[in-house]
Amino acid sequence: MEVLENHERIEQAGHQHHGPTSPNKRIALLISVLAALLAITETAGKGKQTEAINNNVHASDLWSFYQAKTVRSTVAKTSSDLAKLFIGPDLPADRQAAIQKQLDSWKADINRYDSDPETGEGRKELLARAKATEEIRDTAAGAYHLYESAAAALQLAIVLASAAVITDLGIMAILALGLGGVGVVLDLLAWWTPMILHGTGS
Repeated sequence: MEVLENHERIEQAGHQHHGPTSPNKRIALLISVLAALLAITETAGKGKQTEAINNNVHASDLWSFYQAKTVRSTVAKTSSDLAKLFIGPDLPADRQAAIQKQLDSWKADINRYDSDPETGEGRKELLARAKATEEIRDTAAGAYHLYESAAAALQLAIVLASAAVITDLGIMAILALGLGGVGVVLDLLAWWTPMILHGTGS
């Protein structure tokens, strides 16, 4: 719908005056460029929005896995501490050996829950992965917000350029060009340094 509206505005600007160098011909070209930039900006923004949502879900899954590993580690530690209470000089050797074997097994489990480089599913590895995923999510979200602002600026620029055709006010075209420039700057910021609004560059 928006594309059709922009196309109608371009046609309207083109038919107002027929001279090859008439102001409205140049405004029609400006509207065409702004519409193209708007389409690119909105596509990029949707892509970053999807990336942010996907990584938010992934980060949530990793944190849930991390919490599950923490619970398992706590249970194993508690069980180990309780089992140690049963070891004493009066306990038969075979029972002591059995308890010690179980203690060694729990210790191995606790160590694996804390760090497991092979699978990347230890608490240490999960913590690092969750934080890295959150960073990717935040960067994508920052870019998305900048693209949204850029799209708003470009939409307003198109409206002002269209108004310039109807009113023959050159100031409208100048404002449209200025807003278009703002949109381009925001696009570039979204591409190069999407975290600028959060106080950090990426």
